[in-house]
Amino acid sequence: MTRQNLLIDADDTLWENNVYFEEAFEQFVNFLEHSTLTAPEVRAILDEIELANSRVHGYGSMNFGHNLQECYHRLAERPVHDRDLEQVLGFALRILEQPVVLLDGVNETLEYLASRHNLTVCTKGHPEEQKLKIDRSGLGVWFGHTAIVKEKDRAAYELLVEERHLDKTRTWMIGNSPKSDINPALEAGLHAVFVPHARTWTLERQQLREPGPGRLLVLERFPDLRGIF
Repeated sequence: MTRQNLLIDADDTLWENNVYFEEAFEQFVNFLEHSTLTAPEVRAILDEIELANSRVHGYGSMNFGHNLQECYHRLAERPVHDRDLEQVLGFALRILEQPVVLLDGVNETLEYLASRHNLTVCTKGHPEEQKLKIDRSGLGVWFGHTAIVKEKDRAAYELLVEERHLDKTRTWMIGNSPKSDINPALEAGLHAVFVPHARTWTLERQQLREPGPGRLLVLERFPDLRGIF
């Protein structure tokens, strides 16, 4: 195969991520102890807050903590004290202390791909937090470039293609999120490989769109990339 440009998502593609946010949310629900709202109903309200705030403040554990605090302000059935808000924020900040757990076969697959193609980590979130996870993962050695963006939309992919002088016909975006990895990459004229994760964040789920000039592949597991590239 001609050498390809592989843009590879990080969170929930290379390592576990959303599971820690789910654990923090469970702690939040237990602490909130709402008398009538179920956990899914609280989650729906938090989703609204996150959707609005992410457009301005972006992603990451700290911003998630602020979203939890806003949700607590809105839903608490008791007086809101500073110590309560600190505890709510703590649920999110503990995410930073969690180990970076690689998904099965990721390291070996990246080693194989790096010998044949040009690899770029393409992720969104707080730059320092994402850099820390990449460093702790030990996977940085396989990547020639790192792109950390505020949002992964069509404009972000088009800018990356322009800045890196990438040939769209030889460029693929690989990830678990239809919203951030697959659909906008296809809109930008790239190829895409969807590798689903069972616990992808709700706000990252969308129907996969029909590809334009690019190809769309759907794989079950990350190691299946070895059979494609």
